[in-house]
Amino acid sequence: LPDDKEAIKRAINKLAGEAGVDLIVTTGGTGLGPRDVTPEAMHELNLRSVPGIGELLRSKGSLYTDRSWLSRGGAGILCNAGNTLIITLPGSPKAVQEGLDILGGLLTHVFHIIRGGAHQARR
Repeated sequence: LPDDKEAIKRAINKLAGEAGVDLIVTTGGTGLGPRDVTPEAMHELNLRSVPGIGELLRSKGSLYTDRSWLSRGGAGILCNAGNTLIITLPGSPKAVQEGLDILGGLLTHVFHIIRGGAHQARR
């Protein structure tokens, strides 16, 4: 997609609404440049913010590069379309792979909770 807020919002709403997907991962547009508008598009959607995912990605990503602290990526749950989780990752293929590796096992628990599952204490 182009770096265009409206195009990003339309694509997300189409995927979540028409296709009924549980997870949408965007890549790119999370930096500090003038064309980096993905976080702004996310803020204009009906999202329940999940700030810990962005914090985790930046924290763990900083083990690879200190530039991870410059990412404005994050996550939220699109409430009006079946509780679709949206995660915004940086654009570089290496950062995308690292981000997906970081999130790995956490996503199973995320979907369990989104679907109304009970929290279980971890020891």
